Amino acid sequence: MNSDVQIAGDPLAIPHLLPPVPAHPATVAGFAGLARSIAADRAAWAPLVRYDATTRWYHRLRTGPGYEVWLLSWVPGQGSGRHDHGASSGVLSVLKGELTEHVEGGPRTLTAGAQRVFAPGYVHEVVNDALTPAVSLHVYFPGLTNMPMHPSQTTDAGATTAPPAIPAA
Repeated sequence: MNSDVQIAGDPLAIPHLLPPVPAHPATVAGFAGLARSIAADRAAWAPLVRYDATTRWYHRLRTGPGYEVWLLSWVPGQGSGRHDHGASSGVLSVLKGELTEHVEGGPRTLTAGAQRVFAPGYVHEVVNDALTPAVSLHVYFPGLTNMPMHPSQTTDAGATTAPPAIPAA
């Protein structure tokens, strides 16, 4: 007796019958998973990291259809300035050290392994308030084309809630 495979052939041997491979993750969870998988491959990104006392160092680690991945280093005191990411959504993963994210609801401390997901128009400032350097991974989808800066917020006493802006990557 003939089996279906004998009659129709092996569907895996006929590429046009296979479902298309997605060009990139199709969901926010997929992009968060992409960030986690890149972060887990320390041997691929750690040798690339540089620290610059005059400005934040950044390196485009990967691009794909509809997304890009950036590796950033932060020495103590460096920050992004208050900004959003235009039409891009994103995933911020702390790979090493500690960063503080200043948002409308107050500051959040992000330690190594922490991940934040954000939608277009999300306003924040990221700062290394710690005494040791930090490294972060950023996935933007679609790729980052605009990063508008915003004025720092002030408290009732007139103090700024975040350090002065440093040009963002």
